[in-house]
Amino acid sequence: YQRRVRAFLQRLFEKMPKAAKTKTFKVTEAVAPYNAKGAKQGAASGETSNPLFEKKPRIFGIGGDIQPKRDITRFVRWPKYIRLQRQRRVLYHRLKVPPPVTQFTKTLDKPTALRLFKLLHKYRPEDVSAKRARLLEEAKNQKEGAKPEAGKKPTVVKFGINHVTQLVEQKKAKLVVIAHDVDPIEIVLWLPALCRKMGVPYCIVKSKSRLGQVVRQKTATALALVNVQPEDKAELTNLATVVKEAFNDRFDEINRQWGGRTVGHKSQAMLAARQKALLKEERAKQQVV
Repeated sequence: YQRRVRAFLQRLFEKMPKAAKTKTFKVTEAVAPYNAKGAKQGAASGETSNPLFEKKPRIFGIGGDIQPKRDITRFVRWPKYIRLQRQRRVLYHRLKVPPPVTQFTKTLDKPTALRLFKLLHKYRPEDVSAKRARLLEEAKNQKEGAKPEAGKKPTVVKFGINHVTQLVEQKKAKLVVIAHDVDPIEIVLWLPALCRKMGVPYCIVKSKSRLGQVVRQKTATALALVNVQPEDKAELTNLATVVKEAFNDRFDEINRQWGGRTVGHKSQAMLAARQKALLKEERAKQQVV
């Protein structure tokens, strides 16, 4: 009977799953903060080395460390409109640019431009909500029996190249403001000559987006002031005088100045090197003689 029990227990223990092995950690002694070799090297170089902070050089291979940031501007495929505007700018610098185009590079000075835009922002066109409120008020007054005030509109800046042209031809415009970066330039190329012929003060400012902000548009080629409030008439007269002296009275002088004809940095360096070689050759000839 005892033999049977032992055999049964032996078979039972053999069928039981074996217990998982427990992980054991090897305990090592603490590393000394400074070793003798590092101390000797540190004493020689004046620095101390610490083995706790090991020097690990970065590996920039595939799957390695993150690549450093590089300037890849020259390798970017820029949109077509950016390439065109850059090429146009280079051509304006390299070619011989006629005076009617060159005059748009001579803009109004900054202090006067600040005064001008401060005045223009006072007469911005009304937005949609303001116009709706004004029309509702007029309709309400008419309903109550009041007579409609014909022709009473808010005093605002006029914009649009066709509208501005009509105002200049009719000599109604008191001051015309033209953007310097209109594309194509032919849209406003003739406007300074027309303003001078009609005796209307005009000026060229930066830029078409800045003019667009005044009239609640993205861009605007030209603006015109026709009328202002009585308190701003002195400022408008002063600005018109300054602008006329800077642009209208100097029209002939400005239209005699050509633009462009400037070479790039590489060409300048090449010409300087060529001139230096010629001077060196002349000095060598003088020494031989």
